[in-house]
Amino acid sequence: MKTSINALIVVEGKTDIDYLESFIDAKFYKVNGSAVSKKDIEFLKNAKNTLDIVVLTDPDFPGMKIRDYLNSQIDGLKNAYVRKEFSIKNHKVGVAESTKEEILNALANCITFNKNTYTKNVTENDLFEIGLLGKENSALLRKKVAETLRLGFGNAKSFLKKVNMVNITKEKLKEIVNAQD
Repeated sequence: MKTSINALIVVEGKTDIDYLESFIDAKFYKVNGSAVSKKDIEFLKNAKNTLDIVVLTDPDFPGMKIRDYLNSQIDGLKNAYVRKEFSIKNHKVGVAESTKEEILNALANCITFNKNTYTKNVTENDLFEIGLLGKENSALLRKKVAETLRLGFGNAKSFLKKVNMVNITKEKLKEIVNAQD
């Protein structure tokens, strides 16, 4: 039986849609890889008036760029992140290579980035103090914290931006980091 999701799920290509349709009942929209057009943006802005829109891109650099661009153009999109280690098959990385469980988990744990709720709860100095910046293992620790918070991967700058867009506090970050030990 298919899982029903009342949303428009934005993916990179037809292969993703073909795979997702095998176990998810939802509306899908493909942006043809990194070639997101003005027409795509206008369509998604209009669709957002009546539907939740979930961005589900590949866990790689091009997927991150597509996601970042969509979020910069359309406020309040839901973001579902699949983890790279569960999204590799035949030396390819992507949504179509993800396990069904990973995709369903990602869709159940969407994060909404909203420019209107952007805070400065956490600073670069806070990340440094906590060990998420400037230390030998900072990148690995940031990756683990980002997975816990379902924020996707990225460098320290994008991590800080995402943390502040979803109102995570310094104390919450400390709590998560301490749980990693």
